[in-house]
Amino acid sequence: MSKGYVVTVFSSVQWLIFIFANTVVVPISIGTVFEVPQDTIGMMLRFSLILTGVACMFQGWIGHRMPIMEGHSGLLWGVILNLGLTASSMGMSLTTIGGGITTGILLACAFTIVLTVCNGLSLFQSLFSPMVMSVYLFLLTFQLIFIFFKGMFPLTKDGVLDIPLSLLSIGIVILVVIIKLKGSKSISNFSILIGLMIGWILHDLLFMDVSQGELEASSMSFTLFPIGEPNLEFGIIVVTFFAVVINLSNTFASIEAAGKLINKETPQRRFRNSIYVTSVFTALGTGFGLVPYTPFTSSIGFLQSTRIFHSKPFLIGGGLLTTIGLVPIFGSFLATMPISVGNAVLFVAYLQLFGTAFSSLNGKTFNSNTIFRLAAPVLAGISIMNISPTVFSDIPLYIQPFISNGLIIGVLLSVTLEKIVNWKVFETVELNR
Repeated sequence: MSKGYVVTVFSSVQWLIFIFANTVVVPISIGTVFEVPQDTIGMMLRFSLILTGVACMFQGWIGHRMPIMEGHSGLLWGVILNLGLTASSMGMSLTTIGGGITTGILLACAFTIVLTVCNGLSLFQSLFSPMVMSVYLFLLTFQLIFIFFKGMFPLTKDGVLDIPLSLLSIGIVILVVIIKLKGSKSISNFSILIGLMIGWILHDLLFMDVSQGELEASSMSFTLFPIGEPNLEFGIIVVTFFAVVINLSNTFASIEAAGKLINKETPQRRFRNSIYVTSVFTALGTGFGLVPYTPFTSSIGFLQSTRIFHSKPFLIGGGLLTTIGLVPIFGSFLATMPISVGNAVLFVAYLQLFGTAFSSLNGKTFNSNTIFRLAAPVLAGISIMNISPTVFSDIPLYIQPFISNGLIIGVLLSVTLEKIVNWKVFETVELNR
């Protein structure tokens, strides 16, 4: 067996684990919030695995054609969960809100496709300037790190820290970092996979506990539009539509960052093709209650950790994920992956994303005036991320999902600052002092 074949096999499995870990929780959480029956949640999970795997392959084949995971948007995931959790305060049923979300997503997909066909992407690219993209990358890094750091430290039934599991998570983080920094190239490239496997084994040996998910992965009842059939609930439609359109920034940031990392040109057609693929699979997924798709900017951190840039393992990993969705027993096995262990290895992988955000500044220096174009949106966004959403309960319900989302507010503030302030003047003033 040749070395190249072995590397491809292990790289493909590593991609599979990465995509699976970033996918499995999303449909389960959405189904739970919208009080979907358990067997329907099983359907949502399996279609999520199937469509996500196929979407990854299509992106790598005819979309952006780079090893960037296509998965459920974290931005839209948060917005949809927020809308579901505020159903009672809005005086609407969950199916009414879910139906409005469905309509908003479908309309946004149609709008995005029409905009792309009419060569309207330049409008969005003019809004998402390099500085806005840097702000987006910094905020995305902090958002993901907060999520995975919190997930490393599970709580007991009494609501206190589970110290043994938390220590295991810390140990896994240290192990992955040591393998990454001290291991040979052939070993360090698989630090994520090695850390996950060792952590999973230790977890089962020490705690003899398996994660939830087996029932969801193995049982299924087909239901079209499980969170709600399309309706004309105007407020919900507008909120969802706007969030999906803003999510385009993710596509631009992911493709540009990946292109720089792997030294690959990113012509305009790559952006168009990627958006077509994302829009089609988002529309398909909406029929099964899935969160809209997007190229994962966080894949850049994974690529930097593994240093494996060719697309073949990525395509195979997507195919394996689809196979898992089609064969229930495989999904049942992977669904037993301990959540805290998965969060620990992803925490290390996404540390690399901070380097991507920092590198996106291209060595740019700031003075006492120009620092506001970076610091104001980034620190405002981080501050909002650390405020409980309940603080915004007195704000009109339809804008709560935006006001309480630090990533959205930070990006919008950055866009506003870049459009209304001539930063070159402040750079010149500082130089002339």
